[in-house]
Amino acid sequence: MPDVRLSSPRGKWILLTTVLGSSMALLDSTVVNVALPRIGRDLDADLAALQWTVNAYMVTLAGLILLGGALGDRYGRRKVFVIGVLWFAAASLLCGLAPNAGVLIAARALQGVGGALLTPGSLALIQATFHPDDRGRAVGLWSGFGGIGAAVGPFVGGWLVDGPGWRWVFLLNVPLALLCAPVAVRHVPESVGGEHEGRFDVLGAALGAVALALVTYALIEAGDGSPVVVVAGAAGLAAAVAFVLVEKRRPHPMMPPDIFASRQFTAVNLVTLCVYAAFGGFFFLAALQLQVVVGWSALAAGTALLPTTALMLLLSARSGELGDRIGPRIPLTVGPLLCAAGMLLMLRVGPGASYAAEVLPALLVLGLGMVTLVAPLTATVLASVDTARAGLASGINNAAARAAGLVAVAALPLLAGMGPEAYRLPDAFDDAFRRAMALCAAVLVAGAAIAWATVRRPAPDCRHPECHTHGSVAVPPLEAETDRAEEHGKGASWPPGTEPG
Repeated sequence: MPDVRLSSPRGKWILLTTVLGSSMALLDSTVVNVALPRIGRDLDADLAALQWTVNAYMVTLAGLILLGGALGDRYGRRKVFVIGVLWFAAASLLCGLAPNAGVLIAARALQGVGGALLTPGSLALIQATFHPDDRGRAVGLWSGFGGIGAAVGPFVGGWLVDGPGWRWVFLLNVPLALLCAPVAVRHVPESVGGEHEGRFDVLGAALGAVALALVTYALIEAGDGSPVVVVAGAAGLAAAVAFVLVEKRRPHPMMPPDIFASRQFTAVNLVTLCVYAAFGGFFFLAALQLQVVVGWSALAAGTALLPTTALMLLLSARSGELGDRIGPRIPLTVGPLLCAAGMLLMLRVGPGASYAAEVLPALLVLGLGMVTLVAPLTATVLASVDTARAGLASGINNAAARAAGLVAVAALPLLAGMGPEAYRLPDAFDDAFRRAMALCAAVLVAGAAIAWATVRRPAPDCRHPECHTHGSVAVPPLEAETDRAEEHGKGASWPPGTEPG
C-alpha cells in the first residue's frame, strides 16, 4: 500500500521529480510554436516543414501515450518514467543540434516517443507512492506547478529565441533531465500495476500511429496534388479502419471499443475533438501571426499569449465547482461559443495591432471560454464510465485531444489557402489567418451544438477529477486513479495492460 507522506523529505523529492518530468514535455508543447518563424528562417524551411516540426512530436505522442502508461504498469512506473526522461533528453539534444529541417523533424518524432513514456508515468508515480490521505493534495500541487510551467513557457521560449537562439528551447531539456533522472532513481520507489495477463496491444498502437502519420502527411502535402499524397491519404484511412477492427478482436485492446457504448462518453469525446482541433490550430497560427504580420519579437509574441493560461490556472477549480452545481451541458455549450467569439475577435489583429485594444480582448474572451469548458469536460468524461475505467477514459480523452490538434495543424493551412512560403509574406499570411480563425470558430460552434444536443447531467455519485488546477492549453488533464475504485465498486479491476497511468 502506498505510504509516502507529502510532508516527508522523500515525498517532496517525489513531487519534484514528477513535476520536472511532466514539465519537460509540457514546455516543449507550448514554446516551440513561438520559435517557428526563427526556425524557418535559420533552416530555410517552408511552411510544411514548420507544420511537421509541431506534428512529428504529436504523432508519436498521441499514438503511443496509452501504450506508454501500460508499459509502466507492467514493467515498473519508475523505470519507464526514467527511460522516458532520458529518451526525451537525448532527442532534445538532437533537436538542438539539428543541421537541417529533416533532422529536426525526425528528432521531434523521437521526442514524442519519450513524451509518451514519461507523461503518463509522472502522474502514475504520485498515485502509486503517496499515502491516500495526501494523494489529492499531491495531485493538486503537481497540476498547479505544471500550470505555472505552462504559463511561463511561452515567455521563456520567446526569451531564448530572441537571446541565445531557438536551439536552446530544446537544449534546456538536457540539464532538466540530468537533474530529474538521478533524483527519480534515488528517491522514488518502484511500483507496478499488479497482476497482468496477455500481451501488449503493440499492433493497435502501431496502426494508430501510422494512421495519424499518413493522414497528417496527406493533409500537409495536399497542395502538391501528387499521386503519392493520394496514396498516403488512402493508406492512412485504411490503417484507421484496421485499427478499429484490431481493437474489436484483441482480447486486451489498447482502446476497448465497448467503452464507447456510453453515449455520454462518445459525445464528450466528439466535443473534445472539435474544441482541441480549434485550439491546436489557433495556437499554431497565432504565434506566427503576431510575429510575421504584427511584427512583434518572439518574446513579445510568447508573452502576449499568457492570459489564456493564466486564466485557466486561476479559475479552473471554480469552473469545476460550477459544473458540479449546474451540470456540464451549459458549460460545454457556452464555453466553445465564448472561444469562438475570441477567435473572431482575432480578426481585428493585423499589421500594427495594439495589444491592449485588439489582442488582449480576444485572448481574454478565449481564455474565459477555455476556463468554462475544460474542467467540466474532464469531469464528464470520468463520470460517463465505470469508476474502475476512469484512468483509461481520461487517457483516451487526452489522446483524442492531441490527435485533433495535430490534424488541425496539418489541415488548417490547407483549408485557409496558405502556400509554402506564406509565413514569409505578411499580407498573404494575414489573409489566410483570417480565414483560418473563421474556420476555427465554426468548428467550435459545431462542438457547442453537439454538447447542447447530447450531454446530460451525470449521476450524483459519479467520480470527480483530482486535477482541480489545470493550466495547459494543449490537452485536457490526465486523471490519477485512486482507491475510490474500491470505495465505489468492490472487486473492480482493470483490464490487463489498460490500468490507469
